[in-house]
Amino acid sequence: MGEINYQEINAETIDRWVEGGWEWGKPVSHETYIRALHGEWDVLLTPTKPVPHEWFGTLRGKKVLGLASGGGQQMPVFAALGADCTVLDYSLKQIESERMVSEREGYPIRIIRGDMTKPLPFADAEFDIIFHPVSNCYVEEVRPIWKECYRVLKTGGYLIAGTDHYVNYIVDNEEKMVVNSLPYNPLKNPEQMKQLREEDDGVQFSHFIQEQIGGQLEAGFRLLNIYEDTNGEGRLHELGIPTFLAMRSVKE
Repeated sequence: MGEINYQEINAETIDRWVEGGWEWGKPVSHETYIRALHGEWDVLLTPTKPVPHEWFGTLRGKKVLGLASGGGQQMPVFAALGADCTVLDYSLKQIESERMVSEREGYPIRIIRGDMTKPLPFADAEFDIIFHPVSNCYVEEVRPIWKECYRVLKTGGYLIAGTDHYVNYIVDNEEKMVVNSLPYNPLKNPEQMKQLREEDDGVQFSHFIQEQIGGQLEAGFRLLNIYEDTNGEGRLHELGIPTFLAMRSVKE
């Protein structure tokens, strides 16, 4: 199974999730947008902890790329705060939601359907901030993504990213037993592909810390801030076991 195929599978899977009421596919309300216009806002990179506002600095006039950040959840907030927003996503439903909210609220946004495993369709040093919620778990190789992020950011620009912590990939559905080996790669492990198909979970991949953080450092970023987060529900969450990372890095 090639790269194009698994990305198509993931786009179609996420479209189904959105139609089924997926939490990360529900666009913000008009009320949330209005509150953001008045300076009352929060956004998530990971399931439960809002991103500290100081990670962004002043958003007014900043060029912000929402990388795999469609769905009308974060970009409307950034637009309300005065940012010049671009969003790239591969899910048609997430793109539709992004367009719906922008038309409802009347703000401009550049919306691009694109595959983040390919070179990003942007100029060098085009953006001040890249906002990248948990999504590279749907991609086999993350290092090329970090390199592209570095390329399209201005010097002094921030990469604000949420990533998986790989713990979710080793446990069973009840989160009681360790059942999988790492790395979790269904393109190379038929049993893992079978698990994903049975649960309609698309095609997902675990990534080690040396890929998620080390890959950013190799690309040239300097890590500034980091916090961990849980799933927000389930046994691992109840036990306080973190499963996600949120990071802010700078291009120097």
